[in-house]
Amino acid sequence: MSMTQEEKFIKMTTEPVQSLVGRLAVPTILSMLVTSFYNMVDTYFVGKINTSASGAVGVVFSLMAIIQAFGFMFGHGSGNFLARKLGEQKEEEAKVIANAGFVFAFSFGVIFAIVGLLNLDRLAYMLGSTDTILPYARAYMGPILIGAPWMMSSIVLNNEIRYQGNAKTAMVGIMAGAVINIGLDPLLMFVFKLGIMGAAIATVSGQVVSFVLLLLATRKAGNIRITLKKNPFAFKYLWEIVAGGLPSLFRQGLASISGILLNVVAKKVAAPAMADAVIAGMAIVSKISMSLNSAVIGFGQGFQPVCSFNFGAAKYKRVKDAFFFSVKVCAALMAVIGSLCFIFAPYIVPLFRKGDPIVAEVGAFALRAQCVTYVFGVWIILTNMLLQASGRAFGATFISSCRSGLCFIPVILILPSFLGLTGVQISQAVADMIAFFISFGGCLIFLGKLDQMAKREEEKSETTN
Repeated sequence: MSMTQEEKFIKMTTEPVQSLVGRLAVPTILSMLVTSFYNMVDTYFVGKINTSASGAVGVVFSLMAIIQAFGFMFGHGSGNFLARKLGEQKEEEAKVIANAGFVFAFSFGVIFAIVGLLNLDRLAYMLGSTDTILPYARAYMGPILIGAPWMMSSIVLNNEIRYQGNAKTAMVGIMAGAVINIGLDPLLMFVFKLGIMGAAIATVSGQVVSFVLLLLATRKAGNIRITLKKNPFAFKYLWEIVAGGLPSLFRQGLASISGILLNVVAKKVAAPAMADAVIAGMAIVSKISMSLNSAVIGFGQGFQPVCSFNFGAAKYKRVKDAFFFSVKVCAALMAVIGSLCFIFAPYIVPLFRKGDPIVAEVGAFALRAQCVTYVFGVWIILTNMLLQASGRAFGATFISSCRSGLCFIPVILILPSFLGLTGVQISQAVADMIAFFISFGGCLIFLGKLDQMAKREEEKSETTN
């Protein structure tokens, strides 16, 4: 039996935050892990072709990060916005916001796909492709670009449903697409002999399935229904949606730019005969780290609707309690995961590209360097999500920019000049530590403001009574 919006409001603003965040986090963690898993499956199967094909996955991964960045911008922006409106009990306005976020994302995805397809080879080189990687990058990139509108809009639907407190419904749509992708990968690549293009078609097929299921889900479980009748091009909300989603755009977008720079610098630092292997090794480590951090992001996505609802309802102490609960759980989890990955790094990397000792050696060292910083990354991710869900677009954008761009870009441009390949391998770990100290100070300032706001609300309540 589905809940009304009023019943959701009561649940989100009165239930103990530990159980509420935990229950909302489980489906989102599963969604993120499954999504990451099927990204890893692509890497695993493509690794069976050759090292250049593995490098192509790393090159196109930056493009997929850009597509996802815009999807998350519209999804988190509209999701945060509508959740705050639901917290203020303005349901009709929330409906218009939900529909606008979806339509803006799909329209932008169509434009993005057309521009990318018209500049395929140029785009591949911009992303860091070598001449030997190019044929594989071109074959992988084409279907991914065609799927951009469905990828972006499915991310929006997933987030809007999740921000309404229906994380399980959102999970089903995402996981169904992931299962389709995993099943089609070996079938299209090896049975139908489509090679790396088969992996891309499998990915897009999964995204389309997720899109259809999530769109149908908006008609059930008390979700806001997506319909073109609800002023889909509500441009008066566009800036608010974009501003609320900028932290996600910067986080994902700068991650893409950083990935491109990583490929370009690795290509310059490595000997010509090693370039493909170095790019492949670093691409594998990026995928592994992304998969491991997806657990924290998933937990944070369970925290965000609780934060948005309660911030909109002026229940600031619940926002703070939910944040610290999330930090404690995620830090403990990443301490265990980081330790295990540090120990077994030389055995993990070769799983994705057997028979190439350079890929294994480069990747194992880089993975160990990143394992050291996983616990500190928890604070960065959750601080960004706290600020974003509270409507602090500038602060959230700045924090999200630090790890992936403001800190990483100078590091990747400077360190390899002094340390060569080692500088490439440790660049993300060094950037993470710098970003941690910045986000730690910024978060403490905002938490202090939350205390002040909570005190004012308490005094106002006492005066009213």
